[in-house]
This record gives sequence, structure tokens and C-alpha cells, in this order.
Amino acid sequence: MSQQTLTEAAGPAPWLSGLKRVLKGIFSLFCTLLGLAALTFFIGRLLPIDPVVAAIGDNASQEAYNQMFHQLGLDQPLWRQFSDYLWQLAHLHLGIALTTSQPVAHDIARVFPATLELATVAAIMGVGLGIPAGVLSAMYRNSWFDNLIRFVGLLSYSTPHFWLGLMGLLVFYATLGWIGGPGRIDFIYQFDLRPVTGFWLIDSALSGNMAMFKNVFSHLILPASILGLSSLAWISRMVRSFMLEQLSQEYIITARVKGLSWARCVWGHALRNIAVPTLTVVALSWAWLLEGAVLTETVFAWPGFGRYLTNALLAGDMNAVMGCTLLTGTIFVALNLICDLLYRLFDPRTQLENA
Repeated sequence: MSQQTLTEAAGPAPWLSGLKRVLKGIFSLFCTLLGLAALTFFIGRLLPIDPVVAAIGDNASQEAYNQMFHQLGLDQPLWRQFSDYLWQLAHLHLGIALTTSQPVAHDIARVFPATLELATVAAIMGVGLGIPAGVLSAMYRNSWFDNLIRFVGLLSYSTPHFWLGLMGLLVFYATLGWIGGPGRIDFIYQFDLRPVTGFWLIDSALSGNMAMFKNVFSHLILPASILGLSSLAWISRMVRSFMLEQLSQEYIITARVKGLSWARCVWGHALRNIAVPTLTVVALSWAWLLEGAVLTETVFAWPGFGRYLTNALLAGDMNAVMGCTLLTGTIFVALNLICDLLYRLFDPRTQLENA
């Protein structure tokens, strides 16, 4: 058999197959974002909110109203408004926020680091505690520890975050004085902090002022813990489910018959086999923390993405609302794409299916 025949029988080159998957993922990302942009645009036009009144107020004259109506392009056909909106998105222009009179992209770049810092610390807490808790719950199924973790998870799902935030402020801030209050930093340190990365925990550490670092940490720890509790509950539940499935497989039974310890089977083999789905759960949990911090940021007066979105909704600022919605959708879609690529890269079964 010739070399050419062997090459044809082997199928396409691995790099070509990988390139096709990447291009397919990018096309899927583009179509999803286009659909999301269309959905947010038309929902914004259907809401009973007059963007002109939101921009100039109720007491403006008819002449001023008509001028703003024309300036916003609302006198154009709907398809023309949507095409103009897509043209602006193609140039990364999300419009002007009516509440701040600044470009929406500029506002998001200003507030998003605060939410990113909060969600990242919460995710670290959720992952650091949730994965060991899920593994131990599966190892000692139906034990007191398993029941405790499941109860904590149920309590986290059923308890509103804003109530936990208020109770936490009442107990740990107002009564015990163990933590800082609302906001990211006390007023006395606000003008001493020089933002470099946008993550004030890192910026305060880089400044070398340990008192400032402790103050920033004291403001961050309670809202991050409340968000991290929900992340811990979901991650531990999913990891427990993954581990129970693996522990019932024949390779675990075979390893036990050969004399391998229970702990070695769990931590050395079963945990390795659930690494890819666990990575997906962690990534999606982090994305949910980014968009789910609205109530937490409102309670703690946290100047982040969620609070900015809340103020935009209350003011009827649809440019800001649509910009925030698009960013949230982009994060979810991009993380799903990355997780799918990692799943195909590290899971041998998917490589065999695509061969």
C-alpha cells in the first residue's frame, strides 16, 4: 500500500481537524453574539421606557424632546436603528450612558475590575473548599459529613443573598466590628490608593501600606464569602455527583481488589478522571458570580458592574443595560467555548470520536 493511500486512510491531519474546530467555535460565538445583540436591542425597544425622557427629563419642552428624539435616531425605521447599532458594536462603541454622559465602554472598564476582584476571590473560596468537600462527601456517602455538606448547600440555595449580606453587616460590622463596612475602602485611605491593576487588594499590597491592605481586605472578605458560599454549594454538589459516578466504575473495583488504598483510588485516580468536567463547572461558576453579584453589590455599596447595571435599569438607561447584557453574554459564551476546547483537548474519548 502506497504512502498516499495510508495518509488518506488515516484521515485529515490533526492540526487541520483542530483548526476546523476552532473556526467552528468562532463562528458559533459570532452567531450567538449576533443573536444576543438582536435580542437585547429589540427587547430594549419594546420596554415601556422612553429613552428621550430618560435623557432630558419630564420637564423638557417639545422642541427639546423632538431634537433629542432625532439625535438618538429614533425617527429612523427599526431595521435602520438595528443596523446602526451593529455598526457601532463592530467599532466597539456601545453608545453613551445617559446616567453618566460617558461612553458605556468607558463606564464598564471603570467598574468591571471591582466586580472581577470580588468574583475572583469568591471563586477561589468556592473552589478551594467546594472540591475537597465534594470529594469527601462522595468518599463517605450518607455519613454525617455528607449530610452536613448537603445541608449547607440547601441552605445556601434557599437563603437570599441580600438577607445574608444585611445580617453579616449587622453582626460582623455593626456589632462585633471585625470587618469593614460598605464600599471597597475607608474614606481615610481612598486618596492614598493609586490604582494600577484595578484590583485594590493587589494595588494596596503593591503600595507597601499594610494598614491600607488590611482595610481593603476587611471590606472584601464578607461580600466575597457570601458569594463564595453559593459557589461552594454548587461546586461541591457537582463534584460529589461526578465522584459517585467514577467510584462505581469497574477500574475502581479492580484497583481495590489489587490492594490499592481507598484514598489512593479516590484522590489519585477518580479525581483525575473528573478534572475536565470539574473545570467546566468552575469556569461557569466564576461567570455566574460575575453576573450574579448585583444584589450583593447593592447591599454592600460595592462600586462594581452589578451596581452600575442596577442604577442603569432604575434610570431607564438602555444603552448601559444593553452594553452590560452583551458583556455578560460574551463572558458566558467565551467561557463555554474555552471549556469545550479544553474538554476536547484533554479527554481522550472525544479525540477518538473525532478521529
